Amino acid sequence: MARVAGCEQMVQKNNVNQLEMVETVEYGGRRPTGLTKSFLMATALCWALFQLWAASPLPFTFGIGVFNDTEIRSIHLAFAIFLAYLFFPFRRRISHQIPLIDWLLAATAAFCAAYLFLFYEALAERAGAPSGFDVGVAVAGVLLLLEATRRALGWPLMLIGACFLGYTFAGPILPDLLAHKGASLERVASHQWLSTEGVFGVAVGVSAGFVFLFVLFGSLLEQAGGGHYFIRVAYALVGHRRGGPAKAAVLASGLTGMVSGSSIANVVTTGTFTIPLMKKIGFSSEKSGAIEVAASTNGQIMPPVMGAAAFLMVEYLNLSYLQVITHAFLPALLSYIALLYLVHLEAVKAGMPAAHRSHVATLWSRLLRWGLTLSGVALFFLLAYWLVGLVDQLLGEYSFWGNALLILALYGLLIYGEVRYGLRQQDENILEGVTPGQALLGGLHFLLPILVLVWCLMLLRLSPATSVFYAICLMMVIQLTQEALRALYSGNRLTEGFVNGFRSLVTGLENGARNMIGIGVATATAGIVVGTVSLTGIGQVLGELVEVLSMGSVVLMLLLTALICMILGMGLPTTANYIVVSTLMAPVIVQLSASHGLDIPLVAVHMFVFYFGILADDTPPVGLAAYAAAGISGGDPIHTGLRSFFYDIRTAILPFMFIFNTELLMIGVSGVGDFLLIALQGLAAMLLFVSATQGWLIVRNRLWESAALLLVVFSLFRPDFWQQQIFPSMAWQPPQQIDAYLAKLQSGDKLRLQVEVEEESGEFRKKDVLLQASTLEGELSLASFGLLTEADSEGLRVVDVVFMSAAEGAGLEAGFTHRVHGYYLPQQQPDKNWFLILPLALLALILFMQQRRREITDSG
Repeated sequence: MARVAGCEQMVQKNNVNQLEMVETVEYGGRRPTGLTKSFLMATALCWALFQLWAASPLPFTFGIGVFNDTEIRSIHLAFAIFLAYLFFPFRRRISHQIPLIDWLLAATAAFCAAYLFLFYEALAERAGAPSGFDVGVAVAGVLLLLEATRRALGWPLMLIGACFLGYTFAGPILPDLLAHKGASLERVASHQWLSTEGVFGVAVGVSAGFVFLFVLFGSLLEQAGGGHYFIRVAYALVGHRRGGPAKAAVLASGLTGMVSGSSIANVVTTGTFTIPLMKKIGFSSEKSGAIEVAASTNGQIMPPVMGAAAFLMVEYLNLSYLQVITHAFLPALLSYIALLYLVHLEAVKAGMPAAHRSHVATLWSRLLRWGLTLSGVALFFLLAYWLVGLVDQLLGEYSFWGNALLILALYGLLIYGEVRYGLRQQDENILEGVTPGQALLGGLHFLLPILVLVWCLMLLRLSPATSVFYAICLMMVIQLTQEALRALYSGNRLTEGFVNGFRSLVTGLENGARNMIGIGVATATAGIVVGTVSLTGIGQVLGELVEVLSMGSVVLMLLLTALICMILGMGLPTTANYIVVSTLMAPVIVQLSASHGLDIPLVAVHMFVFYFGILADDTPPVGLAAYAAAGISGGDPIHTGLRSFFYDIRTAILPFMFIFNTELLMIGVSGVGDFLLIALQGLAAMLLFVSATQGWLIVRNRLWESAALLLVVFSLFRPDFWQQQIFPSMAWQPPQQIDAYLAKLQSGDKLRLQVEVEEESGEFRKKDVLLQASTLEGELSLASFGLLTEADSEGLRVVDVVFMSAAEGAGLEAGFTHRVHGYYLPQQQPDKNWFLILPLALLALILFMQQRRREITDSG
């Protein structure tokens, strides 16, 4: 007994150590007290208020405190790096004192980061010709940034940044494949620190302009009780069903992940409640933690925030925010539905029954209750929509203030209804016994800021920063007044409610700033990678390296890219993860796919690298989300990470599918009918993939049934594959007829050529290239694509390639080494969905056979 007790104490101690490790990674290991604590909290609060001021229209209204983008980026990083040195000690451990050296480092780092703001005009006058002091500040700033990154995020990103800096200087002494001319210290300092090409580039700009505000919004929502509201709603909806707590974890993590910028924070927020409930009904510690990790990491691919990567995509792809979340929505939704089904199959395989309910309502009563609840909520918001339109018509230029008052009135009515009908539980940690209607209505006001955000983004088409600013303003009002309003409607004193609300608001602002420390320094360090790519051209080197390793195979190229993304993503936060992998690997895929004749949209490429970077969050041995879940569940973090990665395989197949079938990203989809067909095909494919990998459909699968299900899955995702095998979309034609074909093309159309390339061995290798014509008037010719050719006995020899043309971008070169061997003429094809008949017939056969086995088992 003593040995068992000792083992239990050791396990509990390990769990506490794991949670402390996660806490030190996420929030820093410092626990200062007294004046030091007050100073740090005041600094974090000032950072939050500065970001709100910069995002608001107030500076332009009053004509004071107006900052340009570069100045905002400089101040943003100064706050982040200052707090990084003070909150994160030299070694990852809990401490209460801040040594003098850390105060000095923090002040020096903050000065270096604020240098662009403090001496903006002087630096602009000597742009490209930095003084010695400028170079010294830049060198110190980069070194201090790397150390702050190591403290806040660990070694991986710091080493990546250091390696890329080393590559910048070591170019002349590297092997031929990696060599470049190198750069002087002055040029690197100017490029990386004193301009907006490196550290203070797009990444930090997005962090300061968008990411901070959305992270702050999520923090305020969580502090006000929005996270508990999502958990209660999820548990009330599915908690009583088979494997209910696990399904509730998936739903709650999806809802929380929509506004959260961290998978680790998602695990801690929802896992604290759901993991013990999962263990209670029979899930093992590792499975409980793995389900929470899989759900939380998938929260990073869920619009509207997508771990803040959505805003980076807006900048990198030059797309509107609405376009980005439209592309991301369907794959994320399919992934979450598939995870719900996976959890259901785990519960079925384990023989878990549904939770016993003292009163089971009839189907009609449940439908009536749900109908009344949902119709009431819908009518309430439809009324609000009508009133907003009415206010716009009546008040004209003053409609903003009228709509603000209307929203506040709706908020007051929702709080009144919550108190009047007893919809809010006294103990929010109690999840059992709450009906879906009570859970949904008892906190409906938390949806108002989200609706304001969506309204501003999608209907008013405001910028993401302006939209989230208005949502934060409403969230601050809710946080400040909700307890006071409840006290007012209950007949109690208002003072305590306002005091608690103010404290909650300040805590939410401080937590939002603390959550941004790691993201701020991460985006800055990722900027070093971006700056190195623009300074040295390493992207071209990576493209050549991946092409050599993939041996010309597009699928192998994508597999290598996915592996590199997962390795680079280990230990990095979502935002830095996306910046690094998209900067390094997205151009590689675009370049190599075009050189193999594939037309892959750039947004699909960015989504591909983003998905595989996200999967590093739960990949052992680094996956911190798995450590956080294991700390709560008491399981082994490595086994938890491996199990969660196995669960996330369903997410890993999605990027390969939407690379080749871009309709999953809503590209080329026209009309509701097309959308429903694509969504149903994708949903069926994801559910069947889960059944194949879990080995269970109606009953346990036989081996050939799982293999056949995978074939059906592939056919549902890629019906065009079988269409292409039987009825090719392109027919090869000799080059002598190309002029007549080009005469039919229009400016902007694409041409697929087959070219012969002479290898070093002297042999010619055929490959396909895809070229897009420049926007020119008149008939097209090969010159429109940048190719100057002359006929010879073998085809058309490439005489010259126009600089910066489509042909040069595809890697074609002038001379006898490149020859146009032919072109491809588009062919008519039958509808690709006809090729689903045989796979669906195979699925019907499997269902029939499994149903027969189930009937035999039940009758026996």
